[in-house]
Amino acid sequence: MARQHRLQAPNCFYHITSRGDDRKKIFLNETDFRKFLDYLKKAREKFDFYLYAYCLMGNHYHLLLETSQANLSQIMQYLNTSYTIYYNTKHKRHGHLFQGRFKSILIEADSYFAELTRYIHLNPVKARLVDSAEEYPWSSYKIYLSKGSSDLINKEKGQELLAMDSSAYRQFIQGGIKNQKDPFRKVYAGCILGGTAFIKDKLKQLQTEVESKDFAYKRAVKNTIGPQEIITVVADYFKLDPEQMRKGRSRPMTAKRTAIYLLRRKTGLTNAQIGELFDMKPAAISKAAINFELKMKKDIGLMKAVERISSKVEV
Repeated sequence: MARQHRLQAPNCFYHITSRGDDRKKIFLNETDFRKFLDYLKKAREKFDFYLYAYCLMGNHYHLLLETSQANLSQIMQYLNTSYTIYYNTKHKRHGHLFQGRFKSILIEADSYFAELTRYIHLNPVKARLVDSAEEYPWSSYKIYLSKGSSDLINKEKGQELLAMDSSAYRQFIQGGIKNQKDPFRKVYAGCILGGTAFIKDKLKQLQTEVESKDFAYKRAVKNTIGPQEIITVVADYFKLDPEQMRKGRSRPMTAKRTAIYLLRRKTGLTNAQIGELFDMKPAAISKAAINFELKMKKDIGLMKAVERISSKVEV
């Protein structure tokens, strides 16, 4: 089944959700929550987007953000991949952490911004984890009630969009505990939330992108495959167990070096992040990749093997 195209453009507002694989927990302790927020902060700095609200639940999370570039998939790939590598290393596991692709809904901010922040901030209350949103430590709600700025969310711009001071916003949130309507009941085609004119405009924009042979989204999406998929495909090709390939030290380690080469080429992972996957230092990852490229230039058979593997991991 073909993947649904996402409309990716500058100045677009999105509600994002991502769930644990098989709805399993993705946060097991306070350290996990804090680490995810650290990666979220780094993602904001790296990809220059506006973050207005978040809520981290046990087996999923919610974000409300605005892109400044057409790079939503890159943002989410970096965030989920970075956290997955941390989580798998920390809890001594491997494989997928998140369930498939993240879900994104393009929203008309003028009509739905405030309601969506309320939906996000009331998630823990609706789940009966706390009696009031202020009690929950892993959402952005208390940031809006506090004085001063934030280095995680774009609080000032968020307040402008809300058009409420902290007192009014508290009342707005409390008013939704018993009377909140589902903001997603009017989502069109599972991916757009807004008025008729907004929906028509975005559908027209999406059609233009899909029909274009050279639009940026197609180029960007090509590099969104996850590291676990690459490791699995390489291991299958060389008839090895993925864990055996990742942790093995027996030479010639062709499979491991192939995986390292492809991870550097096809993902946004740093040498340090790739090193965490293979229990190697960043400098060793860099050296292994450089030596592997030199070896490929001399070994036509190896180059063709890498090309065959590479074709299997194209999105």
